[in-house]
This record gives sequence, C-alpha cells and structure tokens, in this order.
Amino acid sequence: MKSDRHQRLAQLLHEHDTLTTGALAQMLAVSPETVRRDLRLLQRQGLILRSHGQARILREDRQSHDAPFSARLKSHHSHKLDIARLALEWVSEGMVIALDASTTCWYLARQLPDMPLTVFTNSVRVCQEVAKRQRIRLISSGGVLDRTFASYENPALLSLLRQFDIDLFIFSCQGIDSEGGIWDARAWNAEFKTLLLRRAAQSLLLIDKSKRERTGEVQIGTLAQVTEVITDETASARAALAG
Repeated sequence: MKSDRHQRLAQLLHEHDTLTTGALAQMLAVSPETVRRDLRLLQRQGLILRSHGQARILREDRQSHDAPFSARLKSHHSHKLDIARLALEWVSEGMVIALDASTTCWYLARQLPDMPLTVFTNSVRVCQEVAKRQRIRLISSGGVLDRTFASYENPALLSLLRQFDIDLFIFSCQGIDSEGGIWDARAWNAEFKTLLLRRAAQSLLLIDKSKRERTGEVQIGTLAQVTEVITDETASARAALAG
C-alpha cells in the first residue's frame, strides 16, 4: 500500500539522511517515477527536502536550510547585480512595489533612483537602503525581527496588505522544480511571498541558474503565476546583444 511505502521511504531517509531517487527506487523495488511522486507528496507535507535528484528527511532539530543573509550576499554576487539591473527597468514613478528579503532585491534597492515611489518590504536591509532616498515612501511589514535572515515575521500581514494595492512584486526563491513549482526554505517567509504573488498586479521572479531543479520546504506558487522571470542567462544574453 502507498502509506506503507511512504513510511518505508521516510524510514530509509531517517537511516541514511540523504539518498538519491535511483537508490530509493532500488531499495523500495519500484520505478523512479513512483519514488518521485512519493517524494513530492512527502515534501508537500513538510517531511522531506528535495534537491538535485536527492532527498533528505527534515529533522525537528535541524536548523533552517536557508543560508543567513550575510552568507547569501557572497553567493553569485555579479549575477545578482546584473539581474537586479534588469529588474530595475520595470520600476517607474508612482508605482507601489513590494520587495522580499532576498539578497537580489537588496541589490535592486541599492540601485533604486530617488523618485516618487512606494516600497513595501519585509527586509531590514532593503529598509536601510531605501530609507536613504527622500522621495520614496517606505512601508515595512514590521513584526518579529529575525536577525539571521534580516527579515520580519508578521502574522498580521494579510490585514496590512488590504490597505494598499501592489503594482509590482519582485522576489527570489529557494528553487524551482522541474514542473515549475516555486519553493522557499522557511514557512513564514513563504507566506509573505505567496500573499504578494496573489495580490500584486505583476510579479518578477529573480533567480540565478543555481536555483534550477531545486526545491525547498514550502511551495510559494508556480511559474504560471509570475509575469516575468529574470535570470543570469537573461542578463548574459542582453549583454551579448549590447556588445
């Protein structure tokens, strides 16, 4: 039965911590596709984490799999800078934009011109950058500060968002799976992105190639909900044309 197989699969991951899809299929005597379906189900239940053809159990004592903000700043620095420049082209005077707590959005905030604009964010670092611009109206989500990830958690987010309309939501993610699912590492941060993705008139997903074929702990939405995806490949192609 499926439930028995799911229990056995979870037990194997408990014993080995990390296993490939192929290894699990062999151990369970089922096809790799069956294993992938089982893993997708277990991931939606928040029991496992999938990445690059492997799966591992999520233990209660394991800390978040998302790297701290300071560590993420050093990862793919030049790519994120180029992606942020392209995203900036979508921003115009008078807009209400929302930025998440990703490092790519921080790079975007650093490049924002001082013009009539409203910025809503859950990011401490974005707030610090935008506060330097006198003509930009800055709205913070507020709430409990997570210093490690430089972001706020606010249970009253939905009621706060009812006060204004978002023209453009710009965000990043933990990964995108092969079926177009968008994933994040932390539940409360994913909730922020899910709400904004649903409410914003348009949305931009900013990712580098390392995010492809990856998943996280919580699904934010799907690529079908996103207006435009901007990647480092997009930036490279634009640079080649310009050259």
